[in-house]
Amino acid sequence: MTSNLPQRIAQHKAGKIDGFAKKYGVNMLVWYEPHETMESAIVQEKRMKKWNRAWKVRLILNGNPEWRDLAGELW
Repeated sequence: MTSNLPQRIAQHKAGKIDGFAKKYGVNMLVWYEPHETMESAIVQEKRMKKWNRAWKVRLILNGNPEWRDLAGELW
């Protein structure tokens, strides 16, 4: 969750943020979900962390079936 998605994407692509993305070399944005408030974003993030992988993959496939890197569409 971030309030500045382009900045966060740049940080991930540069390998500056420790965690899953850096550990596994993941640097493509294949899905994102804007929210009106930080509170609603946090609630959704916590909810999705409990999802199994198949549900997350289905979510991506519904909105981005080619798994394109959506980062370029933000600027």
